[in-house]
Formats: sequence, structure tokens, C-alpha cells
Amino acid sequence: MLASSGLGFGNIALAHLLVQEGIAAGVNSAGSGLRPTKGHFQPRAKAMIQLVQNGGPSQMDLFDPKPELSKRDGQRHSFKVEMFQPGSEANELMGTPFEFRKHGRAGMDFSEVLTHTPSIADEITMIRSMVTEHNNHGEALFMLGTGKIFRGRPTMGAWISYAIGSENRNLPAYVVLRDPEGYNTNATLNWDNGWLSALYGGTELNTQGTPVLNLHPAVPQPEGLQRDKLALLEKLNVEHKANYPLDSDLEARIHNYELAARMQLAAGDVLDLSKEPESAKRLYGLDNPETASYGARCLMARRLIEAGVRFVQVFPPVKPSFQPWDSHSNVKTELKQICAMTEQPAAALVKDLGMRGLLDQTMVMWAGEFGRLPVSQNGRGRDHNRNAFTLWMAGGGFKAGYVHGSTDEVGYKAVRDRVRVPDLHATIFHQLGLDHRKLTYVHNGREESLTDASITGASVVGELLRSPVVAV
Repeated sequence: MLASSGLGFGNIALAHLLVQEGIAAGVNSAGSGLRPTKGHFQPRAKAMIQLVQNGGPSQMDLFDPKPELSKRDGQRHSFKVEMFQPGSEANELMGTPFEFRKHGRAGMDFSEVLTHTPSIADEITMIRSMVTEHNNHGEALFMLGTGKIFRGRPTMGAWISYAIGSENRNLPAYVVLRDPEGYNTNATLNWDNGWLSALYGGTELNTQGTPVLNLHPAVPQPEGLQRDKLALLEKLNVEHKANYPLDSDLEARIHNYELAARMQLAAGDVLDLSKEPESAKRLYGLDNPETASYGARCLMARRLIEAGVRFVQVFPPVKPSFQPWDSHSNVKTELKQICAMTEQPAAALVKDLGMRGLLDQTMVMWAGEFGRLPVSQNGRGRDHNRNAFTLWMAGGGFKAGYVHGSTDEVGYKAVRDRVRVPDLHATIFHQLGLDHRKLTYVHNGREESLTDASITGASVVGELLRSPVVAV
């Protein structure tokens, strides 16, 4: 009646009142904070680690061999190519400078520049038919993280924290581990909470020095002073919250203060790598200056998952480039450099999770924001390509030793079993026991979601999973 009368204004008012009461807030209802919450159905996984490979790894030089491309190396091409930097291409096809070999029981193809990833071939799902919606780094990273190419929306980690909370009340649900030397593309927007409560955004933990900045007083204080300060602060917060019950930033700040007090004891212990055996440190490459920094982040990610953190984001090095997979100049030299820094730790993470019995319940995602073109740029480089890229998933109920989809004969477009970013998001949510169509949040009068399935048509890609898709 409210929808059909008075031009529907009564229905708008009702929606506003429901949001105020927290009735329309989704799975993790208003005020539940980060307490662990059940999803829509029985999950296959409990947590996720996202290894973000900023820059756009080249699929035909790493995972997707194209004999026809190599055969036609240097030849002019006749098809239309969508370029990001028009004018820098030579209009010539460019074969890979690397040899490919088959590995694992399924005979999965890997380039010779990958010297560690082939050892986990039997554990990963390789998706060769990924497509995205933009060929610029910033927008494509937003797409990978939030399901849209625009800034200001909640990231996947924020949605997951909002939906199912955390299993460790002493640590954030969503932790970010970046290079201590700086930020990659989009910086802190890569772990933004958007219009969800600030409580669900990513929390940066330092991988060098003190894990959390300002966690301890800079000047020693008399015994009991800090406790008294916190007690007074809690009293003032409670009074202020009573006056502003709908201020989510205030609610998040209160939760964060309380969490910070508990983190004083927990965070330092979890991130203390000195407690790891030497064999684990060698596995992650902590004994090699080239891999030590990224290896430490990957090892910390395992420790955080082990401690009950729900979602961990690991970012790549910022030197020699803050977009280290962005191979515009020379694919051969640039890929050798970034693979030498990151590949061993990423493979070690999957192995370590498996040895500890954590891989079945933890998804690991290795992905950049897009792929590269099959034509030459600046001599021996490659430009951006949104029409095809490769990523891999491990654990969490994804098929092991499985290759999904394919691209055309030169690797320009995904042509069989295409997987869009919203489809992958829907599949990840499914493994966490979440129906991507039901996990919503009312924002500006509209039910928002990560996949926006009513518009994108996003669906779970059942072929990627070991078990049948749950019917809901």
C-alpha cells in the first residue's frame, strides 16, 4: 500500500525507519560489531588471504602459453586492440621470451620464470579466463576490491568483516600488511570501509618495528594511570553515544579503542616471527634479502589466520616500482625482478597452510587487477589488457590442480568459460557461507551489495569448486 500510493513516498519513509532500527542492516545486524556471526548456510572456508599483485601480471608470459603468438612474433596483426597507451605500440605481435613446462598431476603450464609456483600446482585453481571492466590501474584495483570501478565503496574484506565478524576479539577482523617502504596504487583506498561502519575497514599492522603505531605510551606512566584514563574515556563515550545513537563512526571509534587496549597484549605476540622455527623462515625466504620483506608479510598472514583473523590483505613491494607487475618496458627483465622478490613466499604460504591443516578452511587468492596485451610496446614491453588475465586460488574448497577457461590463440581475449570479477566475488562469498544476493546494506535508500547481482548478473562459478553449489 505504501509503495503504490502517494508516489511511493510512504515506502521511502518506512525504509528509512527500518534502517534506523537496524532491521534492514543485513546478516551482521546493527550493533553486533565484530562478534562471530553465522552466514546464510554452512561455510566451506573460514578465512581468506588476498595476495594483491598490483600492476597487471602478464598472463601469456607466466601462466597461459600461446605457441601461435610466439610463431607470429614480430608480425603485424589485423585485429583491433584496445590500448591503454595508444601510440606506444608497434602494431606487432610479441611472443614470450620464456619457455613453458608442464607441472603437477594435471600438467599445468608454468613459465620458466616461475621457479616456485609450479611446486603448488596440485593445490591451486588456475583461472585463465578472467575479465574486468577497466584498463587503468586505479579503477581496475577498485573493481577487484569492491566490484565497481569507482572509489568510495566497501572492499571485499570490509563486506566479509561486516557479514561474519571475527574469531579473535583481541585482533581486527580485517588486517592489511603492506610494504613498510610505502603504498601501492590507491594506497589506503584498497582497504576502505566505504559507507559501512568504519569498524569493518582494514587495519594496517606494521611488518617492521612496533606492530601497531601508538600502541604504547611514548613516555612511561605510573601504574594504573592508563587504566584510569581508559575508564574515564569509556564513561565519556557511553554518554556521547547516548546522545548520538546513529553515529557509526563513534561506534567504530569506541570499538577501536577497546580493541587497541586488547591488542597491546595480542598483536605483538602474533606478529613476533622470532618464535618461528628456522625451517619456516627459510621456507618463506627470510634468509634472502631479496625475498625477506615480502616473505615476512606472507608468514605474518599465516600467523594472523592461525590466530583467528578473518581476512588478510598482503601487498607487494613498492620498489623498484610501486606497481611492480607493470611491464611496459621489458617483460623479460621486469618479470624476472618481481618474481624473484615475491614468488617463493607466495608458494610457501600455500605449503605452510597445508602442512598446518589450515588450507582447507582458508582461501588464498593471487591476483593482479588485469593482464597484458599480446602486442609489443616500447620494444619488448606490454600494455594493459582488461579482456583477459590469469589468477589463481588455493584452498577453501576450490578445486586443486584445475585449470579453468581459456583465451584466444594470442591471449588477447577470454573466449571460453569467462569469469568476471563479480562472479569471482560471488564464489568467494559462497565458500564463506554467504549468499552474495542476500548480503546487502541499505545506503541512500538503495540495497547495496558487493556483486550488485540484479544489474551485473553475477553468479557463483560452481566449476571452480570441489563441492556442489548450495541451493538457496
